[in-house]
Amino acid sequence: MPLKFYRFCVAGTNSGVGKTTITLGLMRALKRRGLKVAPFKCGPDYIDPSYHRQAAGAESVNLDTWMMPPEGLRKSFARNSDNADVAVVEGVMGLYDGASAGSPDGSTADCAEKLGIPVVLLVNARGIAGSIAALVKGFSDFSKNIRICGVIANNVGSESHANLLKDALAANGLPPLLGALPRDENWSLPERHLGLTPFCENSKTSAWFETLAEAAEKHIAIDRLLELSVSIRPDGIPRTVFPNPISRIAMARDDAFHFYYADNIYNLRMAGFEIVEFSPLKDKKLPEKTDLLYLGGGFPEIFAEQLADNCEIRSSIKNFAEAGGRIYAECGGMMFLCRNLRNSQGMEFPMCGVLPASTFMGDRMRALGYREVTVLHDMPFFKAGTVMRGHEFHWSDFTPDEPLAHLYKAANSRGEVSDSGVIHNSVTASYIHLHFESNPAAILNMLRRAPPATEKE
Repeated sequence: MPLKFYRFCVAGTNSGVGKTTITLGLMRALKRRGLKVAPFKCGPDYIDPSYHRQAAGAESVNLDTWMMPPEGLRKSFARNSDNADVAVVEGVMGLYDGASAGSPDGSTADCAEKLGIPVVLLVNARGIAGSIAALVKGFSDFSKNIRICGVIANNVGSESHANLLKDALAANGLPPLLGALPRDENWSLPERHLGLTPFCENSKTSAWFETLAEAAEKHIAIDRLLELSVSIRPDGIPRTVFPNPISRIAMARDDAFHFYYADNIYNLRMAGFEIVEFSPLKDKKLPEKTDLLYLGGGFPEIFAEQLADNCEIRSSIKNFAEAGGRIYAECGGMMFLCRNLRNSQGMEFPMCGVLPASTFMGDRMRALGYREVTVLHDMPFFKAGTVMRGHEFHWSDFTPDEPLAHLYKAANSRGEVSDSGVIHNSVTASYIHLHFESNPAAILNMLRRAPPATEKE
């Protein structure tokens, strides 16, 4: 057990200031120093954690104060940083941006406050000098419950520019400038309609991460950052012991389907599920003795041709559904279950044909935001009245061939309520990505509603 433990959160004044790139550089630099890094991401984002995993060599875990209750948040952070030397948390949007304008819920600040994590504030320094003091003072004074331990300036023009920024903070008694990074387009990350392009689809190599680490070592006072972020290690977390599984979930996981919260998988395993991964892109049939099928989100529209070409797995899933097999699908998984999918180029591809519906990629965002759902009917996974929280973000439209029963009443962060999701035979599907930590008891109910365990050979 390491003698010292460090933890800090990289937060931005706003989106687009370079949080992910600088977080990746710090994670890789700390790993190169021989420290075991526990990576985390504030908010519901699935894509940034895929880069964290490559930089830190460890699974990145989402921390979200809107979807997760405070105790669940603290337990997740403690459990997932228990054996690490340093926990590095990447914020979401700007430091104080939350689910709604009048509430801190879901914000980086709320996460840092609830976990007692010091904040490193990242500022885009392009075009400012002494004004950095006013900016940092505003962020520092806005909440007395947030401790900004230092500042990193991005897009700095020169060494003299960096000195101006440093002196302005010091002269006003503000948190110190810990780093000043120059502009470098080679550090940028590719983007598309849901944010960054997932790591599995881009050309960033290990050498690129090493370049970020070298830049972090050169331009950021990492030793000073560690001094300012030394902390007491979370304690009281018992060693995780998963029960013997009594039901098997086949979970789609490959380049097309990889949107899963780490805590969801943990909660399923703690509830008594065995999870067996398979690839709809490569595998020809579902895993043996599948009791439940879990199709998470991802980008089936990007891989639509490959999915269409794998006739065997599509037939295997359809046969499973027609035999009464229970399927839980979210967003991309729901799209895969439809009769067909039309991509953004207007090309149409056959999918599983389990749901009598089609999906069409649009040219703009269709939905974005947090959702609190109430289950409308008793169904194969959750009973009527179950309340859970999640997030919705998609550019596609779901068009049923016939009227289908709705799955949820979904309320957004403004309290506006609408019908969401569908139930069709033993299939439940929705655009909403649920966070199971919002109601762990519901997962135990999912287990009770699972088929009797199949005797293992």
